[in-house]
Amino acid sequence: MSALALLAIAAAGVALLLVAVIKFKIPAFLALLVVSVAVALVAGIPLPDIIKTVTEGMGGTLGSVAILVGLGAMLGKMIEISGGAQSLAGKFTQLLGPRRVIAALTAAAFLLAIPVFFDVGFIILIPIIYGFAKAAGVNPVKIGLPVGAIMLAIHVVVPPHPGVVGGAGILGADIGWTTILGLVLCVPVGVLGYFVARRLNRRDFSMLPATAEQFRLFGTGTSQVEQEAAQGTSSVAVRNQVKTAPSPAMIITLIVLPILMIMVGTVGAVVLPKDSFPAQLAAFVGAPLIALLTALGLAYYFLGIRRGWSSQHTGEVMDSALAPTAIVILVTGAGGVFGKVLTVSGIGKALAEGLQTAGLPVIVMAFILAAILRASQGSATVAIITTSGLLAASVADGGFSPIQTALILIAIGFGAFGLSHVNDSGFWIVTRYLGLSVADGLKTWTVLTTILGLAGFALTFLAWILVGGLGV
Repeated sequence: MSALALLAIAAAGVALLLVAVIKFKIPAFLALLVVSVAVALVAGIPLPDIIKTVTEGMGGTLGSVAILVGLGAMLGKMIEISGGAQSLAGKFTQLLGPRRVIAALTAAAFLLAIPVFFDVGFIILIPIIYGFAKAAGVNPVKIGLPVGAIMLAIHVVVPPHPGVVGGAGILGADIGWTTILGLVLCVPVGVLGYFVARRLNRRDFSMLPATAEQFRLFGTGTSQVEQEAAQGTSSVAVRNQVKTAPSPAMIITLIVLPILMIMVGTVGAVVLPKDSFPAQLAAFVGAPLIALLTALGLAYYFLGIRRGWSSQHTGEVMDSALAPTAIVILVTGAGGVFGKVLTVSGIGKALAEGLQTAGLPVIVMAFILAAILRASQGSATVAIITTSGLLAASVADGGFSPIQTALILIAIGFGAFGLSHVNDSGFWIVTRYLGLSVADGLKTWTVLTTILGLAGFALTFLAWILVGGLGV
């Protein structure tokens, strides 16, 4: 089959996937599987090999994704239920001062977003956002926009979030380098988000009636403790709440420790003699599985048992994190199936040759494809997984270094960052909790995510040039 025909099949497959998800509201997991089988049939993969390809694609992806996403979700749930988010936000506010509340919460959100999924993390921080907004007498959107932006940036480019972990499995990207580079690039993106949001917030936005009423009533009932804790007052109830919450140092340690362990493995592979015992030890310590298991074990004791939770209750809290991740894991696995079909059918190779003919660097195409898929169907995770599958052959045949492969994956993530609008569940979470109308949400949240997605890619492309110039 000609390269042009294979590319036409790929385009038709992606179009069919978008129609299934957007128009007919078919679950992404089911749509990806059906489209993968259809593409395999049309592309001429022998019938006996189709089921084998589907199974290998699912198993190969989930072998790495399921464990990391599951462990990351359990760690995030422990931090959420224990009150660690409130503790962390309060500490950053104390350090930066009351005049820098927005910057403080944005910095706290940066750390909190590493183990906690975007939508869950944003909802966790809403009481704190409301509390500070009410104390300052400002619209919560002024605080919520930069907080949401940095959390979404972390969600799309930093492991153990499902999209980037799944993309790493498909592209063969190193989790360590992806983590290091993703965090480094998210710092300036977060700073830019703070200033862009401040500019967008120069005008006052009318709150939706339902949100305005919720905001007005905030602090009058059971949420009083949360509000007063966020404001740093000294009532007995607040002192009791703070006393039982984990310390900010503990939360920071649990978040940073696995990152440091992964960095040990990544750096050790570069500086230590290959196949030596120190190199093997560093690789073991720095394996994401070991790093997350270590952090989770510490969380089990310090956030659970030591604070008076029974072993049964601690286990139930951890287990409760797994059910919501099931669909995410299955969608990621189905994306791996799509990528495997594209590779086996030769479509990936045809796309790689097409990129070479067009003269577009693979990192540019990675960003463009992810942005198109994100705008079309809404899910950042699906956009990352699908784009990774489309480019897997190009990356495999490109002879890229581990750092370059990680940068390609991060470019995909930033492509999936922008253009958040009405087909994105995150758009509705942010706009409804902050009281924005659809029109105002498009003028603020959509504009903010798009600007930051472009800025993130610009920084990634600059890193790509530097890495190529240094020959790393």
